[in-house]
Amino acid sequence: MADDLLLRPPAHALLADGTTVCIRPVTSRDHGRLRDLYDAMSPENLRMRFFGASRRSAVMAADRACAPPRAGYRALLAEAHGRVLGLAEYETVAEEHTAEISVAVADGVHHRGVGTLLVEHLVSAARADGITVFAADALSENREILRLFADLGLRTARHFEGPEMRCTIQLDEDDAYLSAVEERGRAADVASLRPLLCPESVAVVGAGRKAGSVGRAILHHLHSGGYTRRLFAVNPAANSILGVPSYPSVAALPVTPDLVVVAVPAAAVPEAAEKCGRAGVRALLVVTAGLDAAQAQALLAACRTHGMRLVGPNCLGISHTDPALRLDATFAADHPRPGTAGVAVQSGGVGIALLDGLSRLGIGVSSFVSLGDKFDVSGNDMLQWWESDGRTELALLHLESFGNPRAFSRTARRVSRRMPVLTVDAGRTDAGRRAAASHTAAAATQTMTRGALFTQAGITATRSVGELLEAAALLHSQPLPTGGRVVIVTNAGGAGVLAADGCAEAGLSLPTPTPRLIDDLLAVLPEGAAVGNPVDATAAVSEAQLTDCVDRLMRYDGVDAIVVALVPTAVATATGDDLIRALTEAPGRRPKPVLAVRLEQDLPVRLLPAADDGTVPAYAEPQAAAGALAHAADRAAWLARPAGTVPELDGIDTDRAQAIADTYLAAHPDGGWLDPRACADLLACYGIPQIPWAWAETEDEAVHAAEWLRGTDGRVVLKAHWPGLVHKSEEHAVRLDLRGEAQVRDAYRDLATRFSGLMTGVVVQPLAERGTELFAGVVQDEVFGPLVLFGLGGTATEVLADLPQSRLRSTGGTPMARLAPLTDHDVHDLITSPRCAPLLLGTRGNGPVDLEALEQLLLRMSRMAADLPQLAEADFNPVLAAPGGTTVLDARVRLLPRRPQDPYLRRLR
Repeated sequence: MADDLLLRPPAHALLADGTTVCIRPVTSRDHGRLRDLYDAMSPENLRMRFFGASRRSAVMAADRACAPPRAGYRALLAEAHGRVLGLAEYETVAEEHTAEISVAVADGVHHRGVGTLLVEHLVSAARADGITVFAADALSENREILRLFADLGLRTARHFEGPEMRCTIQLDEDDAYLSAVEERGRAADVASLRPLLCPESVAVVGAGRKAGSVGRAILHHLHSGGYTRRLFAVNPAANSILGVPSYPSVAALPVTPDLVVVAVPAAAVPEAAEKCGRAGVRALLVVTAGLDAAQAQALLAACRTHGMRLVGPNCLGISHTDPALRLDATFAADHPRPGTAGVAVQSGGVGIALLDGLSRLGIGVSSFVSLGDKFDVSGNDMLQWWESDGRTELALLHLESFGNPRAFSRTARRVSRRMPVLTVDAGRTDAGRRAAASHTAAAATQTMTRGALFTQAGITATRSVGELLEAAALLHSQPLPTGGRVVIVTNAGGAGVLAADGCAEAGLSLPTPTPRLIDDLLAVLPEGAAVGNPVDATAAVSEAQLTDCVDRLMRYDGVDAIVVALVPTAVATATGDDLIRALTEAPGRRPKPVLAVRLEQDLPVRLLPAADDGTVPAYAEPQAAAGALAHAADRAAWLARPAGTVPELDGIDTDRAQAIADTYLAAHPDGGWLDPRACADLLACYGIPQIPWAWAETEDEAVHAAEWLRGTDGRVVLKAHWPGLVHKSEEHAVRLDLRGEAQVRDAYRDLATRFSGLMTGVVVQPLAERGTELFAGVVQDEVFGPLVLFGLGGTATEVLADLPQSRLRSTGGTPMARLAPLTDHDVHDLITSPRCAPLLLGTRGNGPVDLEALEQLLLRMSRMAADLPQLAEADFNPVLAAPGGTTVLDARVRLLPRRPQDPYLRRLR
């Protein structure tokens, strides 16, 4: 690891004020610039850094940082616009896993988070080097550095030594530290987005004098939408366009704009971006499509060099509907309706559909960002903006790719507790993933992995734009249900049947009314009404009777939500609109959600105005109403459950596990499957229980092993092994139920003959006792991280179609999956999944298995995957679960040469 830091590419990150700096390792070429850093420091700053105003100490510090790379020493600098803003370094000392750290920050940039950001990056590098403690000496009067250490979020101790203070900082990556990093990142992110979403001035580059250009359309939208701040066009051939003053270049503008919209041909985009950066522009919106790789790289380089945030390229634009701003920099057909939904999409077409749908529903938009090819600003950025803007109550996302899904997941979990976060799960199929890749150059993502991400983060994932709008209508207008118990009320039996089918298919329950409730409802309904579930109020029901029926159901504890399915009839005096008034004109907000189904409705979903400025959702299809209600019930259940924790585990030997991985990869640089002995050693590092076994390379060794391992009934198993063998059953490389020396010898000879030239030995095991056969596995996704899978297992397995690159298998359909590290709630969800729970909890006279042992297995497997980025996949199949414990009968582990990455390190993409 000695040169690992020098191999890392520069990372751009945001300071507390939203400006961008580059964090990178120090090289020998930086000596003069570091001298400049120290030369410009005030005597007081130097005294605090070196415990005296010694220029000689500053020279020595620059010499040390720029010396040739050496083991145990790291130095990082922060720079912006060619100037070094700060330096952080550490060097290991005699104490094991400890390093001395020092930080220097230039005059004039204190309180902007330079030192904190440098230390965060140094912490990440130190952890990769196996360092667990930072130590630092500081003058006790140096409040700034002491505050920096105290506010990191890491466990810090202080000890006075005369006028100096000795600080020790534990580098454990716990949730407190991640939360502190998140909060610093959120504040910096929001600050960086203000010039983009709340600009004091906007210029459009590429607005033509003739109609038809995208730039002109955006300029028209800005002007006609009533943008309240200063607006300019940039066109060397015009003094005014659409009544907006025009200038020949960005440099010639009377003020430097916060935001520049770039709508020029692809070949001209890099130069336009560079000119904007030199002029001091803070944010770019690039709507141009068709940039090639070189143009794209040049665009991003200009933004990073000059600290500009970037939306696009290849996007529809952005909008912020605050009446004090009225920013509409899009080329959509209409201006978005102001409202409370934040929208971020990668597809412009999906964006237009959502804007139209939200306007039609009356929900409207707080801010809208078309991310396009998503070079910089992402869904994660927008979630943090909506969390802080004071206007957004509903977050809608359409993401075809994820740049940093683990950071996104932590942000989404936090934001989802404050507001509903909904997404269209795009790219669920192979064809859809191919389309996403060709559309946005996005890497393919797997359905199961995305599903785990959305479930764990509390995101409401829908299958279409229509379904998203249907769910949004309910979440916007009604209280959440406390459960999934639904009562259907209808004035037509057929409509009630359709609604009942929809609810059942959506996983909602239809409880049978109690005798007391039946009497209560019959007292207010017309003669001939049938009070079951659905409640058939008959075609003769009046508005008052329907109101009384719904109100009585509201007071009934056994109901969580009410679906009212209505059709127009000519029987009653009440019209369809009269009956709807029974839902919308009730005094006060009802405590439980009420949904209307109107089969004759022309739109899929409407929000009907109701009393007290509320609304009631009305759906054209019962299935749509039931689906929206199921999403609301899932969200209520997620909110009701406390955030999970990752339990502490004993008996973990991470250093030994890393040594096993390093040793294997040193001998196999391209990676591969561990042999049985190395695999068993690795599992032992994490306390994963395995059935007793022995390795045999000859017939006699197999016989001796069988004698030693033979169980109470004397039966053993022989499993052939050779490098690359994964699925022994498919290769008929397993011999079961062997008794006595003769059968063991015969089985060994059979395997050795059939696999001559391949087989390197056999694994000998006692025949396992009876129990429930399960599957547990891990696949390491390069984007999403480790994914833990769990389901039924054994010999009757089928390949997981959703994971074509893995060897993982399961029975009984696709297993459950969660992203590691697993929390206690994640493990509970895996074990209690509908496919597994009946077998694990006891059925058909069988008692429950040892659930605590099974939980430990999953947690330890999750820890192994989180510790070892080299672990490409692990396959435990079968796992035998019994009342007396859990045992892995067969394990396979594949390693690949991968460097550890810190997904939570603050850096721009």
